[in-house]
Amino acid sequence: MRTAVDFVVRNWPLKLAAILLAVALYAGVVVSQSARTWPGRVPIEALNQPTSVFVLEALPDVTAIRYLAPVDAANRISSASFTASVDLGGVDPRSADGFVTVPVVVTATDPRVQVVDYAPQRIQVRVDPLVDVTVPVEVDRGTLPEGLIATDPGVEPATVSVTGPKSQATQVVAALARVRVQPAGLDVDQQVDLVPVDARGAEVAQVDVSPPSARVRIGVSSQSTTRTLPVAPVLRGEPANGYEVTGTSTDPAVVTVHGDAATLAGLTSIPTKPVSIQGAKEDVVRKVALVPPSGVTLDLETPVAVTAAIGPREGTRTLTSGIVLDGASADLTYALGSGSVLVTLGGPVASLDAVDAGSFTVRVDVADLASGSHVVPVIVDVPDGLTLVSVSPARIAVEVIAPAPTPTPSPPPTAEPSLGP
Repeated sequence: MRTAVDFVVRNWPLKLAAILLAVALYAGVVVSQSARTWPGRVPIEALNQPTSVFVLEALPDVTAIRYLAPVDAANRISSASFTASVDLGGVDPRSADGFVTVPVVVTATDPRVQVVDYAPQRIQVRVDPLVDVTVPVEVDRGTLPEGLIATDPGVEPATVSVTGPKSQATQVVAALARVRVQPAGLDVDQQVDLVPVDARGAEVAQVDVSPPSARVRIGVSSQSTTRTLPVAPVLRGEPANGYEVTGTSTDPAVVTVHGDAATLAGLTSIPTKPVSIQGAKEDVVRKVALVPPSGVTLDLETPVAVTAAIGPREGTRTLTSGIVLDGASADLTYALGSGSVLVTLGGPVASLDAVDAGSFTVRVDVADLASGSHVVPVIVDVPDGLTLVSVSPARIAVEVIAPAPTPTPSPPPTAEPSLGP
């Protein structure tokens, strides 16, 4: 015990001086590395972001970074001295209604700098799954200069693909190609950038269009004239067996067209898109668009109503029929100028196909005829559902013959008396 005490007190002035020197050195180090706050901003970078995930909003910056650093390192602190990041490797955009909370990691690029605090420590990231939708390409040609007419735009390709976050991509209804027709009246044939738009025509952000442009062709003419032409309904197919088209009509019946005078001069009507009547047994009514030829524009924007009247197919049949005497007297003899006539019946083909000479009666009325020669009309009892088209001959000669009277026998001659000598 005494040895230990002797060791402690031995050369105590030197030992005390060493302790004081160590305390002073430690105090210097602490003072030189006291915590400091950098007032700048460091952007947060998203790491390991899946290709199927889209970050909808910009990530915030890290501020108020507190750190420990030697004096020489602290004097060189700048925005490049720190990096801030979040790891999105495990993010599922279908969870949490598209919002996920992730920790923020801040590191110093100089290993002598120690980060002790910063804000924010965690952030909420709004994410959305990436989707791919197909939309049509539409052309906005603007207002035509006065005195010009233009054909309907031709565009290639007709549809494009839109890729982006689901909440944005599903709002896109079309890819719009905006062109302007010049007052000089030159045809348009150019590659035009496409703009994704929603139902209101407003541009939709955060989506990509592929391909990003389309070729637009518009024929422009400065010689415009106007004509009113009938609408010509176009029918496709055949009605059901035994039926036919009995008539067509459109509403409206005529339309006003504009175009080059030479083009309009050769037109007699404006056709519709085809209306199918395949297998129809009753009237077909459809609304379809008109199909004007190239270089012709229409005042009418809405489809026209096409009516195809469908009914049983009509036809005629001609049959040979014998003649029946109507009202003949048993006491008289009748001689006809012809023993048969040709009867033509009209009506639905299906009904005509079922008719033969035994299906109807052809007669002449002889009830009131006296002896002698007469010309009487031929009467045809037409089957139900059919009509009499003609009968040949329509009138026929009838000879009425009365029976010959029975002769009265003559009395025998009376003998004359003889005279004597």
